[in-house]
Amino acid sequence: MAKTKRKKSAYRNKTLWGIILAVLAAAALYLLNRYDLLDVKTWEKMLGGGSRAAAEGELQVHFIDVGQGDCSLIVSGDRAVLIDTGEKENGEKIVRYLKEHDIPDIDCMLLTHPHSDHMGSAYYVIKNYDVGQVIIPRVKEELTPTAVFYERFLKAIKQKGLSITAAKPGIKIDAGDGELELISPVKDYDDLNNYSAAAILTHGENSFMFTGDLEKESEKDILDAGYLRDIDVLKVGHHGSHTSSSKEFLNAVKPDYGVIMCGAGNSYGHPHKDALNRIKKYTDKIYRTDLDGTVVFTSDKDGLTVDTEKQE
Repeated sequence: MAKTKRKKSAYRNKTLWGIILAVLAAAALYLLNRYDLLDVKTWEKMLGGGSRAAAEGELQVHFIDVGQGDCSLIVSGDRAVLIDTGEKENGEKIVRYLKEHDIPDIDCMLLTHPHSDHMGSAYYVIKNYDVGQVIIPRVKEELTPTAVFYERFLKAIKQKGLSITAAKPGIKIDAGDGELELISPVKDYDDLNNYSAAAILTHGENSFMFTGDLEKESEKDILDAGYLRDIDVLKVGHHGSHTSSSKEFLNAVKPDYGVIMCGAGNSYGHPHKDALNRIKKYTDKIYRTDLDGTVVFTSDKDGLTVDTEKQE
């Protein structure tokens, strides 16, 4: 009996001290925030809160830093859409990121085209997460990858009993309070980059465009087909390569923000100076995952706000 009482006493003491420490921590953080010594977002991060991706009526787009590759997450209400997954080594990071942001499952996975820097870890995410729908362009047989990452992707699809939807213009994806509409590929190409399934996300008055690795040829086809319009946030094509972001394309979308997803010190030299100069004619609000880390846009009735992993 004495042993049991000591255990209960120790438990009560630990509980009491836990409450006291929590109250003191909350009070200290309140005072720091009250006198502008600590902003609210930092407070939330320190307390482990604020992990829910979007509040009611909001929509968030997370441009996740996966190095030299693409991975974007759209979250609104109880819906989550994942666009691309970066290289194969990013699988664990993406799954961890989803869990940290309380994403229970993925309603739709859009893979813009079958290059490893855009879908290298798709198989890992599919194996470790429930995915409702998978969309990817149907490409020419001679362009279909035979690499291990693609074979693993097909195997994971089969093991999970999933089917693949061929990307084409007009497909609409439920994005909670927003809607994602595919606008390409318009036709067949001789290069996988031009097959990229581009899409426009609309949330109230705010809009985002995801481009994969669209190059100038497919940009022109989308423009000629009448699919382009003014866009608030442009995920810059092909990691900021000079082969993308033509003058005609940019003049059609007139972005207010640009996001370039590329790896620090990448061997391709992305983003290329001439592409940056073309984009800067429309906006100086250009975010780069190699410099800013993960970039998160929050869309609501008041407009857009931006938060970056690497704060200045």
